[in-house]
Order: sequence, then structure tokens, then C-alpha cells
Amino acid sequence: MKKNGILNGPLNGALGGLGHGHLVVIADCGLPLPDPDIVVDLALVKGIPRFADVLRAVLADIEVEGAVLASEASGTAVEEAVRGEGLKPKLVSHEELKALLPFARLIIRTGEATPYANLILRCGVTF
Repeated sequence: MKKNGILNGPLNGALGGLGHGHLVVIADCGLPLPDPDIVVDLALVKGIPRFADVLRAVLADIEVEGAVLASEASGTAVEEAVRGEGLKPKLVSHEELKALLPFARLIIRTGEATPYANLILRCGVTF
């Protein structure tokens, strides 16, 4: 049994298969998802798990070189959570963010019900 880190088997496996440049989406429970085959659905009930908790856990497991956040989230608790983790996201419209979803390697659906609580992470390398 794992001692720490992400315990969810499908999520742990998906994160382990990521490489440089792959896109990972952390999504609220309302984001329209393009391909169910790349979704790890963590949503239990509205609000659980929270966006910020999932973000923190994912960032502990993967190297990130960039992030994209909807400009509509600017000045909200969502942006505060993202910047609080040391990320400096590029801001695009929510429509532009949704247009990037088909290019994602992994989408993690949370139970978050806050508007625009969606973030795209671009994987980096550790060397």
C-alpha cells in the first residue's frame, strides 16, 4: 500500500503516464467534457472534492511548466488558489479554455461548484 501521495488508482496511473508538454485539466463539476476516456471523475457530491485540494495534490505529484486559467476567474478565490500554489497562469477567455479541452491528455473532474474553477496545467520535466 502507498504511504502517501495520491491514493486514487486511476488518477495515480494517469499521472504516472504523463510526459513533457501534456495537458492536464482540473475541472469543476459543470465543465462539458469532450472525451470520457481521458476523464478521472473524483466528484462525490457538490463541493467535494474541492478544486483547491485536488490542485494541491496534483501539483505534489507532477512537474508543471505552465498553466491556463479563464479570465472570468480573475480576482476570484479560484485565481487566489492557483496563484497561492505558485502558478502564474496565462489568462484566456472561458471559451478559449474550453477549446483546449480536446488536446488534454487527462481531465480530472472535481466536485467544485464555483464558476470558472477550471485550470489547464502543462507538464514540465524535472531535469
